[in-house]
Amino acid sequence: MIMTAHEVTTAGLATTREAAVTYSQIAWLPLAGGLTLAGLIASWFAWRRRGAAAGLRGVAWSLLPLAAYLTGVIKLLWNFGSAISSFASSFVFSAQVWSGVIVTVVAVLLFFVSGGLRRRGRGRKQAGAKQEAQPLPARAAAAGSLPAGSGRSAKAAAGKGAAAADEDFGDVEAILRRRGIK
Repeated sequence: MIMTAHEVTTAGLATTREAAVTYSQIAWLPLAGGLTLAGLIASWFAWRRRGAAAGLRGVAWSLLPLAAYLTGVIKLLWNFGSAISSFASSFVFSAQVWSGVIVTVVAVLLFFVSGGLRRRGRGRKQAGAKQEAQPLPARAAAAGSLPAGSGRSAKAAAGKGAAAADEDFGDVEAILRRRGIK
């Protein structure tokens, strides 16, 4: 919001100058009090029509503008808005700021690309790729981790039982691969 202020020069002529509105030029207490009062009146009507729960919720919302004024949150928000607008106005013509924006965009893009590569399993070291290519029962048989009382040899487990075990462990392996668990 821009206000026009009249100034009298040394020659006595009136000239105009545009000045930005400052925090102290706005009467915040009457504004916050008026919003609170209007909210309390609306809350009273809500209480009568829709009950105590709606009325109390309206009272709670109505007290927030006054609380914001009394705690200094309105001034904080004003300063935040001023800083953002000041930054934005200096942002347009500054080569240094545009260089920073470009570097930020590149960094964000690299984060997204690395996340995509990570999900697809690329970009990791492929140590043990041969072992991962084998189905789970064959790996267990090769490692000798079958139970001693199973009565099957490693070849039997890898041969006949591999087809049946693949059906049983295929879903589990897919879930583990999706979660990045080896």
